Amino acid sequence: MAAPSSVPRRPRIVAGNWKMNRAASEGAALARELAALRAGDAASGKSPVVVICPPFPALESVGRALAGTGMRLGAQNLHAETHGAFTGEVSGGMLAAVGCEWVLVGHSERRALMGETDAVVAAKLRAALRDGLTPVVCVGETLAEREAGRTEEVLVRQVTVAYHELEPERARATVVAYEPVWAIGTGKVASPEQARDAHRVIRATLDRVVDARAGHELAILYGGSVNAGNAAALFAEADVDGALVGGASLEAASFWKIVAAAGTAG
Repeated sequence: MAAPSSVPRRPRIVAGNWKMNRAASEGAALARELAALRAGDAASGKSPVVVICPPFPALESVGRALAGTGMRLGAQNLHAETHGAFTGEVSGGMLAAVGCEWVLVGHSERRALMGETDAVVAAKLRAALRDGLTPVVCVGETLAEREAGRTEEVLVRQVTVAYHELEPERARATVVAYEPVWAIGTGKVASPEQARDAHRVIRATLDRVVDARAGHELAILYGGSVNAGNAAALFAEADVDGALVGGASLEAASFWKIVAAAGTAG
């Protein structure tokens, strides 16, 4: 599926999802390491968009460490409402107030462990846009679904519900992350061909649900045991625009090798 020649190359994006790791001081220290690596690459001009998503208590300290580096601060979740009696939840407005620009929506761990449905993910996507955040909309199939030959069915359903009746202009302010559940934290990784095929399904669904060019224009990241050893092969696929990185984002040098691979791909 070649992008039309009139469409510019989609941005390369690498997002680090720290999950429930790194307290505020530890997160700030890691962010400073990343800032030093970013500064070393600044002259090349090839560094992709880099987004760091620490846990909520570390957002402010990490944000201060990232200030002026060009790297973006992101959160791992948000609530769909602006305020209210939702103990333990955080709104998009609160995230923006501490400097967040990006937010993960519908990560598979939240779908599986916290019971987030497709409808909840759709509501959070709209809340992120409402509050001026760039949502990274996560979709992906379980191992049982893949083995049953249902990968395409699951991806089509998740993307369709998330983007149903969303205005094209607003849809273009989002990013999608394909993260096969069977590859997250398992050490297993989708082959470049599996990632490519899944990304093409997502693009075709966006073309159908949003409009005929949305699939070509939206950046789609791959997530699932991405590391310094497999990143370059994944990024060599034209339909893979970057990565959502879990465990490998917790160590600065390993994460930056992934960033470097994205910067030199394609």
